[in-house]
Amino acid sequence: MAFAGGSTPRRESTRPRLLQAGIEAFGQPDVRKKILFTLAMLLVFRFVAHIPVPGVDRDQLEQTFSQNAILGFLNIFSGGALQNLSVAALGVYPYITATIVMQLATPLIPRLQALSQEGEAGRNKVQMYSMWMTVPLAAFQAYTQLILIQRLGGITDIGLTGGNAFPTIATLFSMVAGTMFLVWLGELISEQGIGNGVSMIILGGIVAGLPSLIGQGVLTGTGAAIGGLLLLTAIALAVVALIVVFQEAQRRIPVQYARSTFRGGRLYRQQGQSHIPLRVNSAGMIPLIFATSIMIFPPVFFQFLAETVDVGWIARFSGWMQGALSPTGLAYWVGTFILVVLFTFFYTMVVFSQQNLADNLQRQGGFIPGIRPGRPTQEYISRVLVRITWGGALFLGFVAVLPFLATSLTSVQALQISATGLLIVVGVVIDTMRQIEAQMMMRNYEGFIS
Repeated sequence: MAFAGGSTPRRESTRPRLLQAGIEAFGQPDVRKKILFTLAMLLVFRFVAHIPVPGVDRDQLEQTFSQNAILGFLNIFSGGALQNLSVAALGVYPYITATIVMQLATPLIPRLQALSQEGEAGRNKVQMYSMWMTVPLAAFQAYTQLILIQRLGGITDIGLTGGNAFPTIATLFSMVAGTMFLVWLGELISEQGIGNGVSMIILGGIVAGLPSLIGQGVLTGTGAAIGGLLLLTAIALAVVALIVVFQEAQRRIPVQYARSTFRGGRLYRQQGQSHIPLRVNSAGMIPLIFATSIMIFPPVFFQFLAETVDVGWIARFSGWMQGALSPTGLAYWVGTFILVVLFTFFYTMVVFSQQNLADNLQRQGGFIPGIRPGRPTQEYISRVLVRITWGGALFLGFVAVLPFLATSLTSVQALQISATGLLIVVGVVIDTMRQIEAQMMMRNYEGFIS
């Protein structure tokens, strides 16, 4: 079969299908250009992640991070940039937080709701508001992290008064500028590369932190037996397969269309069948980010309280709460599981209410067989969504507590499987493969997935 544009037919090969599709994708000049551009931007990101802010003692920082579980937990998501206290230590997470806040505020603020309904121009303006919100959020997050690291002995001379004001402000400017630079790199990847740019930046940070994480568990002599490491690897592979299943799982609600339209003076009848795909995990990784952000705050607060308050019983109570709610304690993971389930339902319903599926379906002349249009359709879709969201919520809750379960089963204390990291990596890889597949299907090649 000949290809569009007069290209030569694809030869049959004994290579594995995925490898063959990858070779064919890289053989197309425009696709190759997009892939190479994405890799180049990720290299720039990793270079920036190793540029420290001024006046940092690297040895003192490394010792502080190795002795504190909370800082080590936060460092996973920055790809090691936080431990280096680089200008990219915050990553793109302030921008993600701003985007989530804007998304949740859209149905509550009439002005934002009107903008979201104005098409591409309105969405671009909402995105611009998210950019503006990122700057104060990044400054606040940078200052709180600097104060926390200073309290733990990693850095000194942090403060907004006296002689420390200018160095501190310079450090804050550097970290905020690093975050905005990474957001800009993400926008470039989205426009000229492959995949969602911001997600690719997060993926690059997580993958870059894996070698040191594995080395910490395997090479530092932490007592991990070979059997435990093999079991941990098997668990990781099984969870990746489970994530793929739940990421792709959906309930398809059948829809029929019966609509007559006039075009060019003629009457056309539009009849046919389609479906509404309701994903089991509609919330993605957002509940995990919410729950982690909330659960990491109490131990940080009580640690700060224990070190600043001289009252004996307050210091003892704060120390006990810090240990009970630390990422190594059972209470932390129970709270995380509950919050993930609650946030999954909350975020799914907020997003669903913004889509107005029933009204859009009615305007397009579609209906669900056996269900009256309008409000009954909205209620029916809501009931179905709640039922399938239980599966997604429990799945996300399981993924959230996976580090605790894996550590308990394998006794590998130093090697933690990041639940959110696994979910992000698998989701971004699937999305990127789909985009490459779409590029290849335009040229009649066999894709990665289909």
